[in-house]
Amino acid sequence: MVSVEDLKKIILFENLTDKMLEQLLPIVQVQSFEGRQIIFETGSPASHFYSLRRGKVLLEAELASLIIISLGAIKPGYSFGWAALRREDTHTSMAVCAEPSEVFILPKDELFNLFERDHTMGFFVMRKAADILENRLERRTTQFLKVITKHPDIAELLGL
Repeated sequence: MVSVEDLKKIILFENLTDKMLEQLLPIVQVQSFEGRQIIFETGSPASHFYSLRRGKVLLEAELASLIIISLGAIKPGYSFGWAALRREDTHTSMAVCAEPSEVFILPKDELFNLFERDHTMGFFVMRKAADILENRLERRTTQFLKVITKHPDIAELLGL
């Protein structure tokens, strides 16, 4: 069973009041996964949003039939499956457990119905989501620029 205290450990929900968290409780499902078990695949419907309670989840993308790259690692307290918070219909990466994990699962439709009824909660969650995603975009942009400047052709163009 999920408690308000459990939900307070999720970074996305850290600004919500106890009353708001209590409204989330009926829609939160908890599911356990084994190591290497896939939670969702690239192109699968983004019908749920996920937050990690325990364990570790990797976000991966397939570059070619035998080449899979890791886009990031999710630690407890962090969320994934962001396509469900946007108007996207499908996931753009795969989520796979790196070890046995326990995940909070929120149905997209029920979550948005709750936000429709409580606009303040919806605002707090989406504002926090924007902060988290902006931080992730900055980090990835920095990583991209660092890698691209090390490419021999680019380095030559830049005079490095």
